[in-house]
Amino acid sequence: MLDFELKNRYNIGDLLKIIRVLRSENGCPWDKVQTHESIRTDLIEEAYEVCEGIDCNSPEMLREELGDLLLQVAFHAEIETEQGNFNFDDVCNDICQKLVYRHPHVFGDVKADTESEVLKNWDALKKAGKHQETYSETLESVPKTFPALLRGEKVCKRAMRAGLPIDGAQDCIDEIKRSLDRLDTENAGADNAQNQQTLGKIALSLCNLNRILHIDGEKALTYSTNEFITAFKAAEEEIISGGGSMDKLSDKELQRMADKLISAL
Repeated sequence: MLDFELKNRYNIGDLLKIIRVLRSENGCPWDKVQTHESIRTDLIEEAYEVCEGIDCNSPEMLREELGDLLLQVAFHAEIETEQGNFNFDDVCNDICQKLVYRHPHVFGDVKADTESEVLKNWDALKKAGKHQETYSETLESVPKTFPALLRGEKVCKRAMRAGLPIDGAQDCIDEIKRSLDRLDTENAGADNAQNQQTLGKIALSLCNLNRILHIDGEKALTYSTNEFITAFKAAEEEIISGGGSMDKLSDKELQRMADKLISAL
């Protein structure tokens, strides 16, 4: 018989035991063959679903998605436990030690009365803890697996903390305008390396502008994308209600719809 007690309410110890059971010889055929690599994407997806719960302002959704994300953390830790490298308690211990170490103004005698002082101390301690001797190393340590927009913003933030005077919003906007003027619109439909480079610089400048204006670029782009989808849906429903369909519109009608949607961007 399975050595597991059914309960009305479980805790983290129960979660770890459930995963061990699922991974055991007589456990689940799917769970017991998973590896870090096979469930890597699941971890990313669950993190994004947590963000959706936050964006939807839904405590119920957030609670569920945090559980799914916790499962991923516990699952990866169990795989390492089986290999004898570390366990879930080691993960908890490491993050607790890191939090205490990076908050000397709370757990020690360091003085930091403002948010900026806290961040300055945090960066210095993080740099020392990761044995980073140069600011370039702090930029290089931003994971390349991050979404490009998020990575660009974090790199800009770390460059600013190195002392670069790149805080002027208007200067940043002017540079974006100059870059837009350099785009070769005649070759806009081609695989143009120069346009790609220019658009990349514009995107990075926008990341820096987000930093200056304290805007979450990922969130801003998500909201604008959602608004575009809503506008597109409304336009298509209007066409359908009139007895038409998208694939039967004339070029002129499609252009009129496109102009309307572009103005909504």
